[in-house]
Amino acid sequence: MRQVWVLLGLLLATAGHAESLPVPAPPQIAAKSLYLMDSSSGKVLAEADARVPLAPASLTKLMTAYAVFEALSAGGITLDDEVRVSERAWRAPGSRMFIEVDTKVRVEDLVRGMIIQSGNDASIALAEHVAGSVEAFVALMNKHAEALGMTDTAYGNPTGLSGAGHLSSARDSAILAQAIIEEFAGYYAWYGEREFTYNGITQHNRNALLWRDESVDGLKTGHTNAAGYCLVSSAERSGMRLIAVVMGMTNPDARTAASQALLDYGFQFFETHKIYARGQQVTQARVWKGEPHTVALGLSDDLYVTIPRGRYQDLGGTMELIADLVAPLGVSAQVGAVHISFRGEDLAVLPLVSLHAVAEAPLWTRIADELKLWLE
Repeated sequence: MRQVWVLLGLLLATAGHAESLPVPAPPQIAAKSLYLMDSSSGKVLAEADARVPLAPASLTKLMTAYAVFEALSAGGITLDDEVRVSERAWRAPGSRMFIEVDTKVRVEDLVRGMIIQSGNDASIALAEHVAGSVEAFVALMNKHAEALGMTDTAYGNPTGLSGAGHLSSARDSAILAQAIIEEFAGYYAWYGEREFTYNGITQHNRNALLWRDESVDGLKTGHTNAAGYCLVSSAERSGMRLIAVVMGMTNPDARTAASQALLDYGFQFFETHKIYARGQQVTQARVWKGEPHTVALGLSDDLYVTIPRGRYQDLGGTMELIADLVAPLGVSAQVGAVHISFRGEDLAVLPLVSLHAVAEAPLWTRIADELKLWLE
C-alpha cells in the first residue's frame, strides 16, 4: 500500500532568512560559452551555449589533475614519488614550470607546477608517470570524462594545446570542477595558491580573481589562439559555493570581469540550503514480520536545494513509501522517495532508503503480522 505524507518539519528547519529579492536576468557577457551553477545542489543559475564543444585550452589540466588525484587516492602513486623528466616533457611547448630533462621531480611539485604555473611540461611528466605514456593517459582522461557524464568532451592531450578533436564545453568544465571539489578536497587548496617557485623561478597563478575576491579559491585559467581566454572559477560565501565558467573571451581582463559578474549575481540573488544530511533519519516506518518492528528511513546522499534568495517559505516537501515493508529488509534498500518542491514545482527527488537492516521476527510474530496484513 503506497503511503504519501507531507514533510511538516521542512519549513521549520531554517530560520532568519533574508527579504525576498526579485531575480533579474543574468549579466550580459560576451563569451562564446558560459555556465554558472551551485556546487552543492547542481542548480544551474545561468548558461549560454553551455553545451557547445569548444577548444578548452588549459582548462584541460583540470582533467589531468583529476586523473592524477584518482591515482593518488588509489595508491598507485604518491606525492613523494620522484618522476624522471623525459625529453618529451622537457620539450613541451607553451607555458612551463621549467623542469630539466633527466632530472627527478616529486609528484607534488609537478602537480603544483601544473595547477599554479600551468606547466605543460609538468602535465606530460605526470601523464607518463601515471599511465606509462601520454597516449595511455589521454585514454584514461576520456574514460574519466565518460564516467562523470561529460558528454560534450573529447581529450587529445593532457596539456590543452589545440588539436583536432580536442574539445570540451562550459557545462562539462563545471561538472569536472564540481567533481574535484567534492572528491578531492584534500588537494583542492592548491588551486587557491597565488604563486609557486620551482628551480629558482617564481610564477604567479593566472587566475586574477584570487587577488580580487577573497571568497575565490580556484580553479583554472586557459588561453590559446583557438580557445580565446577561458576561466573556471569557484567561490564560497557563507557556506554557499558557486562554480562559474567562461570560454572564448577576448582578453584576460574580460574573463576576470565576466567571472566576477557571474559569481556576484549568483550570490546576490540565490541561496542554497541543506535540507537533509546523508544518513540523517527523516522518518521511520513499520516493518511487518520484522525484528525490530520499525526501521529508520533517510537519504543516501546530502540533499541541497538552491532557490531565489528570501523564498525559503515557498519550499514544500513530501515523502512516499512505495509499499508495505516486510522483513527481511537490507540496509540502504530503496523504499520510497523524498520530493522537494518550490512553489508547487518539483525541485529535487531523492530515494528514501532504510538506514539499517531489519531481520525476520520469530515465527509466531510473522504469523500474527501475516494475519494483520491479510485483514488490511
